[in-house]
Amino acid sequence: MPELPEVETVRVGLAQWVIGRRIAAVEVRHPRAVRRHAPGGAHFADVLAGRTVTGVQRRGKYLWLPLDSGDAVIGHLGMSGQLLLQPVGAADELHLRVRFRFADDGPELRFVDQRTFGGLSVSEGGAELPAEIAHIARDPMDPEFSDEAFVAALRRKRTEIKRALLDQTLISGVGNIYADEALWRAKLHGTRPADALTRPAALRLLGHVRDVLAEAIKQGGTSFDELYVNVNGESGYFDRSLNAYGREGEPCPRCGAPIRREAFMNRSSYSCPRCQPRPRGTLRG
Repeated sequence: MPELPEVETVRVGLAQWVIGRRIAAVEVRHPRAVRRHAPGGAHFADVLAGRTVTGVQRRGKYLWLPLDSGDAVIGHLGMSGQLLLQPVGAADELHLRVRFRFADDGPELRFVDQRTFGGLSVSEGGAELPAEIAHIARDPMDPEFSDEAFVAALRRKRTEIKRALLDQTLISGVGNIYADEALWRAKLHGTRPADALTRPAALRLLGHVRDVLAEAIKQGGTSFDELYVNVNGESGYFDRSLNAYGREGEPCPRCGAPIRREAFMNRSSYSCPRCQPRPRGTLRG
């Protein structure tokens, strides 16, 4: 599932192409793509026709497009969602779900989603921050993110560090890939209790989270298959810089020990058994 670097890459691309453009018409081709818009697909299309996009914003893994009406289009990519800019008349993608045509007859915006876990909706009065995503915490790339508040909240959590990093109400935008990478850099095992971290250790971990996210953004995110691409259909290449995630059995770049894979929340965690020893008393996944 796309995490902060992938969504931020899409946001930057959209900002270059859609800000200031007036929506001429919207075509909803699959109802699941707008299932979070309670009034339905016809209403979704009607309320957007004639509106001008005034910005492209992000909170964690969510995007929203503020409109001149004061409303906003909220987008979540899910596992396979793509927001693509395509020339008018270009062949439709196999999994095209929603099409935005603009009044200037320039490139149209297409929402493509193979697995239909992502979706779009309209937030009434949500141009500044949609109420539907207001509960999501700021991410560490946000200038208003408070390091001290995060560290204090993290150290109050009676849970494992990795679970805390994936809690979008504590810190947003971090998913399985970048949590594993930050923990590898911090030499911490993901099952270490969050409330046992010292303040300096928590600050160091946050620094590694921020560094990993920043480096991934510079490389356009991480693409393991064709499902994540930017608005031009191009893949990111941070997968070439991964030190732990997806590298089971390969030597740790730091010490040479084989990277291990362990079960975690119906997914997998990757870590170095030597650099990131398990805390005593924790069960193996």
